[in-house]
Amino acid sequence: MGRSLTRKILEEHLVVGEYVPGNEIGIKIDQTLTQDATGTMAYLQFEAMGLDKVKTELSVSYVDHNTVQVGFENADDHKYLQSVAAKFGIVYSKAGNGICHQVHLERFGKPGKTMTGSDSHTPTGGGIGMISIGAGGLDVAVAMGGGPFYITCPRVYKINLVGELSDWVSAKDVVLKMLEIFSVKGNVGVIMEYAGPGVATLSVPERATITNMGAEMGVTTSIFPSDEETRRFLKAQGREDDWTAMAADDDAEYDKVIDLDLSTIEPMAAAPHSPGKVIKVSEMTGTKVDQVLVGSCTNSSYKDMVTVAKIMKGKRAHPDTSFGIAPGSRQVLQMIAKEGYLADLIDSGARVLESACGFCIGNHQSPKTDAISLRTNNRNFEGRSGTKSAQVYLISPEVAAVSAVAGTFTDPRTAGLAFPNVEMPDNFLIDDSMFIFPQDAPPNVEVYRGPNIGNPPSNDRMSDDIIGDIMLKVGDNITTDHIMPAGARLKYRSNVPKYSEFVFEPVDTTFPTRSMENKEKGRHNIIMAGKSYGQGSSREHAALCPMYLGVKAVIAKSVERIHAANLVNFGIVSLAFKNEADYDKVDQGDEIEMPGIKQKIMASEPVMLVNKTKGMELELTYDLSDRQKEILCEGGLLAYTVKE
Repeated sequence: MGRSLTRKILEEHLVVGEYVPGNEIGIKIDQTLTQDATGTMAYLQFEAMGLDKVKTELSVSYVDHNTVQVGFENADDHKYLQSVAAKFGIVYSKAGNGICHQVHLERFGKPGKTMTGSDSHTPTGGGIGMISIGAGGLDVAVAMGGGPFYITCPRVYKINLVGELSDWVSAKDVVLKMLEIFSVKGNVGVIMEYAGPGVATLSVPERATITNMGAEMGVTTSIFPSDEETRRFLKAQGREDDWTAMAADDDAEYDKVIDLDLSTIEPMAAAPHSPGKVIKVSEMTGTKVDQVLVGSCTNSSYKDMVTVAKIMKGKRAHPDTSFGIAPGSRQVLQMIAKEGYLADLIDSGARVLESACGFCIGNHQSPKTDAISLRTNNRNFEGRSGTKSAQVYLISPEVAAVSAVAGTFTDPRTAGLAFPNVEMPDNFLIDDSMFIFPQDAPPNVEVYRGPNIGNPPSNDRMSDDIIGDIMLKVGDNITTDHIMPAGARLKYRSNVPKYSEFVFEPVDTTFPTRSMENKEKGRHNIIMAGKSYGQGSSREHAALCPMYLGVKAVIAKSVERIHAANLVNFGIVSLAFKNEADYDKVDQGDEIEMPGIKQKIMASEPVMLVNKTKGMELELTYDLSDRQKEILCEGGLLAYTVKE
């Protein structure tokens, strides 16, 4: 029987375990990427391992998240990142060079390679035929040191694409359709593999949009084959030698096959406050729009920007609508400037924003109170824009442009405009001057450490018993933005004691104080949650900072993949009720005990939760590999790795 493309690449890189879906496997990682919001801690952890150089084929450190320099913290962190990159053999991408996923696709992505990155949208690389997986910074640090990257051997779903997109329908609508089919939960341990005749109709940037936002489904990653279209893209980037043809065997087996006819898809949107709340744009026609923003790692390519520029040429954004564009990379910005498209956008009234993550993470361009904001980014969690009352809709560049002109939500098919056909260029503008390559770095560099940078905090070895309190009980779909707010708070990412003051700030501002007081009394803190806990960003601080506050366990109906790994990495045990209905029998403030938890986990025995307040016992379950159990016993992955 033939093999899927996913299986081919994973088996070629398999170093621990056997390719059996559901089992834990370890794979060799060829490339890594970090961004500044998560990279500072990742490199502090890498330094703590005591290695001289990275051991990957390529590791790149991007500065794209906290590029707004208000106060010294961000500038200090950027200098730290530049110096640590020079010391350890890492390519450094300066602020202004662009968003990590867009730039990596342009300059470094290679079909058939494996990559892990400390950002949940690392699967963007799947658009070029890579197994590209988001992870916590500590997992990336271990991979940089040559250690295996561990995942659950996946179930593979084939998404069989047929037909061709109609005018005014784009790749963003395809992935929104996928979210309508699969939702944002229930897809842990799955890799989406796109195939079929419809693949050839999609450019690499369009494929990357689909794999990028596949992260919102909670899958491990998504991947397209590497074909003639991939070769053309790499040739235009001056990298044809990096191309390799890669596809599944004709008789490959899959766990599920979904047929998707591209010609039947229409303009879609994700309504507040979830990427999975998918609606048709036609249902919103005429709704007043206060803000329209084009950019983010999902929709900031040359094709996206030129599409918007062609629609906006000779028109102006509505007087009541704030309109901004953020090209995804310096390459894109340079090209649209030289070709006149930037002038068309400026003439339309667009505000030209930095080639960075910016508004997607709530770092600027927060809308007014109760605003309706249309954005081409990938997440619309409540408050993520920086304005809690804002209603953020996720849409395509085409919908963004026509809506900016009209001042209302507009279906582009009904706008009476000529369709802006955009051809991929034969040659992209190549200017790598904002990379600092290791060979160009000064010798014997000294790592710079500003006053905001501290050592990564350590955890104690796992206790024999957990004795403490339910410090917080939350419901379903708690994101890492709920746990660790992004935006302006991210400037404290290298200062864990300070950043920990904001744990669960959007949910319960008293949590940090209450937890620290309980910790100082010698008691353990426990969090209870509903389904899909920890969805969203790969930000490991959502486990690291609770660990600092004395959280020893999370009891949830389900935990998303990256966050589940991060909890283990920082010595927090993830548990679930054997009977889901028992969730309703435990309340915030209950005193609880889990006697002999360490011994029971090591022996693969059920853990009992003794509710001292309610006078009852409830059975808990867990899903941990033998390796993860050892990590928990050591108090986290860093201690485990150093010991090894």
